[in-house]
This record gives sequence, C-alpha cells and structure tokens, in this order.
Amino acid sequence: FQAIMPLRGKILNCLKADYGKIFDSDVIVDLVRVLGCGIEVKSKHKDLALFDLSSLKWAKIIICTDADFDGFQIRTLVLAMIYRLMPSLIHAGKVYIAETPLYEITCKGKTYFAYDDKEKTKILDRLGTQSRITIQRSKGLGENEPDMMWETTMNPESRRLIKVMPEDAENTAYYFEMLLGDALDERKKHIRECGHLYLDEIDVM
Repeated sequence: FQAIMPLRGKILNCLKADYGKIFDSDVIVDLVRVLGCGIEVKSKHKDLALFDLSSLKWAKIIICTDADFDGFQIRTLVLAMIYRLMPSLIHAGKVYIAETPLYEITCKGKTYFAYDDKEKTKILDRLGTQSRITIQRSKGLGENEPDMMWETTMNPESRRLIKVMPEDAENTAYYFEMLLGDALDERKKHIRECGHLYLDEIDVM
C-alpha cells in the first residue's frame, strides 16, 4: 500500500526558521501529521505529539521531486525538515529519495529512461546512430503519463531509491547546518574552497 502527499513548490527552510514559524506552516504540520510519529521537540501545537517511532504509519518515507534543480532544492528542504524535527527517522533508515528520470528515450517501440546526462550518453551509444531515436527531456512529474510514473517512481521492482542513512551523524549535522542554516561565513568558505567540485552539476539549460 502506498500513499502520496503532493507539495506545491518549496517549503519553509526549517534550519533557518524558529519553531514558532515552523509550526505556523500548515504544509509542515500536515506533513508531520501524515507521518504519524510526532516530533522530537516540544510543541504546543495540538496536532503534534512527541516522537514515537512505533507510531510511524509508513515503512518508507520516499521523497520524490522533479529531476531538476528546483526539484533538488525541494528535496533538500524536506530533508532539512525531517532532520530538524524528526532526525531519528533518518538514523532509523526510514527516509529514501526516489530518483526520477531526466530523459525519456524511445527507439524501435522501446522506451529507455536516463536519470542524468551521462546515462543518456551511454544509452545513445548503445543504441547506435543508425536507429531512429526520439529524446524527450522530462517536463516534471506532473506531466508524466501514469504508466511512466508507475514504472519509474511507484513500482517497487523497477524504481530507484536512495536510502538516506549517513554513517557519520556528526559530519552530517555539520553539513546540514553549514549549507542550510545561519552559518554564512562557513558557507562562503565552503563555496570558495569546494565550489569548483560542483561545476559539472550546474544546470545551464
């Protein structure tokens, strides 16, 4: 059994907002309520109980966003919310990211999905240049046909999931706070020293 809770755009950055502002967000409160396990901070909100892992309603919490940089930012903000309010879900191995295809490649009636540019190149090399090939860049999950959504995102046999379970909790906490929190000087230093490592990931389209 699977359930889907859609989000419209970006949620609040929970690593920059105080708890009052966080719990004023209907979207965040609804997300927590759907999970059913409560939160690991004290709150006066009547719908938010203290955290109890055994009350979690789902075996897996799967974050699924578009395969573009807006989607990656939404994914990051949802992870930040879980890290701030329910970090035990991450440490218990309950949180996953669903990879969504960036390209749909059709050749001779068969469809191939590429999840990044490197995979697209490999598929095209394998198909060769003599075949008639159609390449369509994903317009977002909302534009996908139901069959494609099932095959790439919903079907446990064919979807790709990344388990969010870092081995080094202290290092993970540092990067969450440095990249998404108020540590502006640390963030500038990281960009200055390590920004060149991410140049290949820049979306220029």
